Amino acid sequence: MYRNLNDFIQEWERNCAGTLAIFESITDEKKHTAIAEGHSSLESLSWHLTTAPAYFMGQAGLSLDVELNPKNTPAAISEIVGIYKTASENVAKVAKENLSDEKLLTEVNSHGQLTPIGAVLRLMVDHQTHHRAQMQVLLRQAGLRVPGVMGPTKEDLAR
Repeated sequence: MYRNLNDFIQEWERNCAGTLAIFESITDEKKHTAIAEGHSSLESLSWHLTTAPAYFMGQAGLSLDVELNPKNTPAAISEIVGIYKTASENVAKVAKENLSDEKLLTEVNSHGQLTPIGAVLRLMVDHQTHHRAQMQVLLRQAGLRVPGVMGPTKEDLAR
């Protein structure tokens, strides 16, 4: 749980840079790669991570002021990248404008439970990290470059 707004902003921006590196490794030719038929693809996971912050911020009582329809995936990965950049930047902007260290302790109704806003934000970051790790596996499966997000990859070390 975050108790300091600046800690959240810094971690969110660092986490988003890693997610963006993953997105930028996806090609339109390989965007449908999934671990198996019927599972999430690189494309579906990237769109999910683009739209999810609006949901989490909504849980905290905040709006990102960006139109995001989880059921309307853009045709090109480059479009998802652009929308993700805007949405993720809006998270930091909205948090800076509407939250404080004290407000992070304010409890909101999240799935029927009173939850501090700082815990909702922690869950949002953890959610992104979880799906980003899935995407790294799919990138390797697709034969695409796997960026070193939280340290060097096997390919980085081989250089």
